[in-house]
Amino acid sequence: MINEVIRNHQLKGMTSHLCQIANVARSGYYAWIARTEAHAVQEEEDYRDYLLLKSIYDAFNGKIGYRGLYMAAAELLEIPMNHKKILRLMRKYNFFAKIRRKNPYQQLAKATQEHRTVPNRLNRQFEQDEPEKVFVTDITYLKIKTGQTVYLSCVKDVATREVVAHELSCSLRMGIVLRTLRKLEAALDGNVHPEAMIHSDQGFHYTHPDYQERVGKMGLVQSMSRRGNCLDNAPIESFFGHFKDDVDYKQAGSLLELKIMVDEYMEHYNCTRKQWDLKKMTPAQYRSHLIAA
Repeated sequence: MINEVIRNHQLKGMTSHLCQIANVARSGYYAWIARTEAHAVQEEEDYRDYLLLKSIYDAFNGKIGYRGLYMAAAELLEIPMNHKKILRLMRKYNFFAKIRRKNPYQQLAKATQEHRTVPNRLNRQFEQDEPEKVFVTDITYLKIKTGQTVYLSCVKDVATREVVAHELSCSLRMGIVLRTLRKLEAALDGNVHPEAMIHSDQGFHYTHPDYQERVGKMGLVQSMSRRGNCLDNAPIESFFGHFKDDVDYKQAGSLLELKIMVDEYMEHYNCTRKQWDLKKMTPAQYRSHLIAA
């Protein structure tokens, strides 16, 4: 306040008198001026450094953190900027790295430490001649017209190529695979092959203790692909490929509309779509053929 009065009214010769009126020591007044000037210099320096960091930040489209800024700035400056200062300026001027969204599978996998993988017992033995003995399962992503991502879980009989259970969900929570298992159990209706096996990848859902417990209670042996090897689960991957070629799911305007599309395709695939490798029969017809044989 005193400084403003002295500056505005050109009262430099009255500093002592004004300090006495304000009950402020002259030394305190001059110390305050020094701090103010130092603060102004600091602010100017901060802003200059901020402009440099922001130019680097913008060049990386915001996808750079303080470590990256430190390394990039070090290439431009003779004396590297301290990483603590970079963090302080990022907080001060409110610019932060844009964090890439984590894969939902990875997020879910961190939820528990009890997950367990099992051996690849199927070992690509896809030539089966007994219905309901070997099943393969997986989940695929379907992005519909609204931009929403919907997940489709399926179980396929390797011998007949029938899709014996399927489930749609807007969530990747465990419910999608547990409901799929319930539908499989209903389809089997208590007639479980003594060597029945269900094969999957090593995804979060299939290593989860709840899923493995349910599979065991159903009387199924579990098998898993080797990590990162999609050929170990080729039958279900092939089905998903045909599904996405044949179904115009991207035009679905809602989950209900997509469900109708999926249900109609499953009926068509199992009952009316003949396959050359199934002796030109549909999967349902081929199942009856194998049973009769």
